[in-house]
Amino acid sequence: MEGSSFDLVAASLRADAGDIRSFVEALAEKLELAIPGQVKVERARALGKRVKPVSKLGVEFPNERFELAVTGAAPACTRSALVRGIALRREPLTLDDWIDELSRAVAREAEESEQGRAALERLLR
Repeated sequence: MEGSSFDLVAASLRADAGDIRSFVEALAEKLELAIPGQVKVERARALGKRVKPVSKLGVEFPNERFELAVTGAAPACTRSALVRGIALRREPLTLDDWIDELSRAVAREAEESEQGRAALERLLR
């Protein structure tokens, strides 16, 4: 089950990856709906705009944290190993690798709990 769940999540997350700003907005929205207590979205200051663009997206699981910062045309993506909430190691990732690793984390959580399964279903909608 993990392989197919991972593939579905990765495909769902990549669906909007053409334009990076639109992709990050769509990803933030999907993740906030799927796993609201684990997602932190920071928005940039934008004068005169109703909707401020996402500047940083963070997703936290018990043993790892994923962060994506939008700075210019290319996002800066990292994964951190956590021990009791403290980041011990921070690893830079390409956007594709970040999506893959985040998808694996979501799929793992779905296998471990009913709440995780519900989050996976919301993410795939």
